[in-house]
Amino acid sequence: MNENESDGFPLDGGCDCRSVRYRMQTRPLFVHCCHCRWCQRETGTAFALNAMIESDRLTLLAGTPTTVHTPSASGAGQQIVRCPQCWVALWSHYAGAGPAVAFVRVGTLDDPDRLPPDIHIFTASKQPWVLLPPGAPAVPEYYEREQHWPAESLARREALRARIEAARGRAG
Repeated sequence: MNENESDGFPLDGGCDCRSVRYRMQTRPLFVHCCHCRWCQRETGTAFALNAMIESDRLTLLAGTPTTVHTPSASGAGQQIVRCPQCWVALWSHYAGAGPAVAFVRVGTLDDPDRLPPDIHIFTASKQPWVLLPPGAPAVPEYYEREQHWPAESLARREALRARIEAARGRAG
């Protein structure tokens, strides 16, 4: 059994109409439950639950999704990848990480129970009727990555940054 099989990966997911299917090859870097007002507006609910993963660890299995540019609180916008048939949002690419990191909508996984949040962010703007579990990591806004991410995720992030820098060097 390889490392991924031992921890339940890969995980598959897709849209409601099953036109677009994808696979998370490995465990994500980190899972955010974001309670900011932008996420509330975009999802039409109280929060967004996103699993951050390197885009090269996210495999498209079926269909051709559509990418829609939407505004964001940062002003830089985000790219939301959606099914072109049922329009379910599958993942996003935010300006800070660009196309190298996908923020997979956990609810689109076939087994979303496998990825509970590692942290609740922007809880200062969470809906007052949302009660967080006792002891759940939570911050009023954003957080220091080094304080919350596991060492393996920090190492993967550094490796990704090195690959991006190397690619920029070759392109320039």
